[in-house]
Amino acid sequence: MVANRVRMEDEDAMDVVFWLNQPVAERIKAVTTLRRRYFTWLHGSFPDKIAKAVNKRKFDV
Repeated sequence: MVANRVRMEDEDAMDVVFWLNQPVAERIKAVTTLRRRYFTWLHGSFPDKIAKAVNKRKFDV
């Protein structure tokens, strides 16, 4: 077993680099897995359909 010491500040940057180096299909697969696990944990099951809702916020300039 190997362990590497990493500063907390560097860990976030390393995570970003890791995910940017992954193919798009792998990133989408990971997000889909996380969504499925979260919805199952929150509601007990994953819904057959999820409503698509997009809200556009007005920005005060």
